[in-house]
Amino acid sequence: MTYKEAITIQNRLRDKVILIPPSHFSPQLVTGTDISYSRKDNIFYAVVVVLRLSNLELIEKQVIIGQTDFPYIPGLLSFREAPFLIKAVKQLKHMPDVILVDGQGIAHPRRIGLASHLGICLDIPTIGCAKSRLTGTYKPVPEEVGSYSLLQEKDETLGLVLRTKKGVKPIFVSPGHLMDAKTAYKIVMRCLKGYRLPEPTRLAHIEANRARSLGMA
Repeated sequence: MTYKEAITIQNRLRDKVILIPPSHFSPQLVTGTDISYSRKDNIFYAVVVVLRLSNLELIEKQVIIGQTDFPYIPGLLSFREAPFLIKAVKQLKHMPDVILVDGQGIAHPRRIGLASHLGICLDIPTIGCAKSRLTGTYKPVPEEVGSYSLLQEKDETLGLVLRTKKGVKPIFVSPGHLMDAKTAYKIVMRCLKGYRLPEPTRLAHIEANRARSLGMA
């Protein structure tokens, strides 16, 4: 796939993004995703975990190992990571009601980050929970946990810059698909356990690194 072909696909997918949660949306199971990989061989260790949203109890984990030939290009992360994460989610016995993705939702130059890409392909509500900003500007975020600043580009609101723990950098929360900023905020807040990252993506990150260190699923 060429760069131009990837951009064309993103532009087509962007038109399918829905920024409204499903009717009577009441999530019970939440999934977190992350990928760890070696820059030496491009072998990816993709992990998805499923937690009960009520108590953040881990009930399932899936690990997919594979190699990608798509190069690292800023803004096109989805084409490297999405195939592995989609495969992992489809192997789950407990299908989630919502997915928290270690990546961007619509807070992306073309409004189609990894979370939005996954949400469309899986037809599941998704939320981007990124550790760094890809686009947009924001005002300083107060230190109180739960405080946020709007992430904006011109007159468009892309998401929230959310304080999840005092004394550490905030995270960048943006709707992915079948999601809005208000609902995303409520879900992410329910997923906090005293760490910077929401528990689903924090556990996925730990498990992805563990899989890579062991070299096995």
